[in-house]
Amino acid sequence: MKVFITGGAGFIGSHLAERLIETGHEVLVLDNLSTGAMENIQHLVGNPAFEHRIGCVTEAPLVAELVDRCDVTIHLAAAVGVRLIVEQPVHTIETNVHGTEVVLQAVAKKQKRVLLASTSEVYGKSDRVPFSEDDDLVMGATTHARWAYACSKALDEWLGLAYHRDKGVPVTVFRLFNTVGPRQTGRYGMVLPSFAAQAVEGSPITVYGSGEQSRCFCHVHDVVKSIEALMMEDSSIGGVFNIGSDREVTINALAEMVRADAGSASEIVHIPYSEAYTEGFEDMMRRMPNVAKLERTIGFKPTTALEKIVSDVVAEQRARRATA
Repeated sequence: MKVFITGGAGFIGSHLAERLIETGHEVLVLDNLSTGAMENIQHLVGNPAFEHRIGCVTEAPLVAELVDRCDVTIHLAAAVGVRLIVEQPVHTIETNVHGTEVVLQAVAKKQKRVLLASTSEVYGKSDRVPFSEDDDLVMGATTHARWAYACSKALDEWLGLAYHRDKGVPVTVFRLFNTVGPRQTGRYGMVLPSFAAQAVEGSPITVYGSGEQSRCFCHVHDVVKSIEALMMEDSSIGGVFNIGSDREVTINALAEMVRADAGSASEIVHIPYSEAYTEGFEDMMRRMPNVAKLERTIGFKPTTALEKIVSDVVAEQRARRATA
């Protein structure tokens, strides 16, 4: 099978490309390198099962050409990261909504299979934990740019499912919960690589807010295995699936784990959201997925221990610092 991955030079996209080639597929990736990087896929260049193009997912003629050349499209390209979202809300909304529209129009013409990446952010401020795919979504006010990403990805989901219902396009939506692992950058507010880099450098580990907010961190290797399984499972068509770990940890506890793994003497300091982002910034206290539907459908759920995840990220940050 030949698979087209938008955002294929990004953190998740590059791991997915690697996984699909390992399991016998051919891969064609598109990335404009705005948040992705050639270094993520350089080791795949020259492999006869791999091809890459530099370009933007909003370029309709290019996307149509690449969709036509492949059997399945996995749409990962998006504006991501809390900092980027808060600082560039117009870019976030236009990239996410228009990019998905371009992909769906292209796959609809040839009735090609497509999987759309969404996010746990769509659950918004809901406190009904763990989150299930059919739960109501509770968004914040439009006056808070922080919710632009959640709303844009929710619209992506509605659009994808509308194409499935109205045009018969074989669409699957998957919602990602705090995917982490090697190659992830802390540049746009990703918490674990940021903590790891700070611990390795011996600089203060900066926790935003009280640190009592909790998250569930999932290793990227488990995530790409789940995406591939959904791609191969016809019963996933027309469905929405959570992909993530169901082990919760507070951000304070995560900072302690990173510091211990790194053997660091870094101080853990707390910074108010108003200083880290903007006045009135809102966050959710808990974000935990119910992954029962995923497990029923593909016979698998993410299982990598948080200790292993932290160790992998700290090791990579130490290696980066050694070669800098």
